[in-house]
Amino acid sequence: MTQTPSQALRSRWLAALLPHVAFDGWTEAAAAAAASEAGLNEGEQALAAPHGVIDLIEAFFDAAEAEARGKLAAEDLSGLRVHERVKHGLLAWLAVLEPNREAVRRAASRGFLPWSAGTAMQRAWSVADMVWTAAGDTATDYNRYSKRGLLASVIPPIVMYWVDSPEAADLDAYVTRRLKQASGVGQTAGKVVTPVLDLLKTVRNGAKDSPFGR
Repeated sequence: MTQTPSQALRSRWLAALLPHVAFDGWTEAAAAAAASEAGLNEGEQALAAPHGVIDLIEAFFDAAEAEARGKLAAEDLSGLRVHERVKHGLLAWLAVLEPNREAVRRAASRGFLPWSAGTAMQRAWSVADMVWTAAGDTATDYNRYSKRGLLASVIPPIVMYWVDSPEAADLDAYVTRRLKQASGVGQTAGKVVTPVLDLLKTVRNGAKDSPFGR
């Protein structure tokens, strides 16, 4: 896929930044050092990430989500049951993040996690939508939103568990339990989904409740 000039610059900057993040976190100092290494002048930095580190964190998760989507699209999931496809999708996304696990942990220290408000909740919803779409869900009614809302509600604890580097079998079991819990409240989905939708609506209307202080 062809990148816009700003996307190309952002990708270049992010590639230089990630090695720094593992040691220095998502800091302005680390971003400045990476920009210098990537050969980006001030104008190019402004074009690539007008909000600085915030935009680079978003770009990091955008790239992981896009890569997971591509990998899942190339797989034949027809032999799996729906709940197995959903779990597979979540684990595929985490596998993409695996080489940069410390970057995810560092994002937590920036306020990106727990994913309870603003930009963070939008990310959980976006990942849930990616996973359900890869699982073959084509619903367009309220059922679409309830499925994604329920899945979005369990993504934060799953990620927080994953960042502590559990054994593969333990992670698999934990994800399975969380998904069962989410399906167990499916009949009362409104209690979970409605607050999520309300929050997303607030953010999209320009509320200043982002964990990054946008």
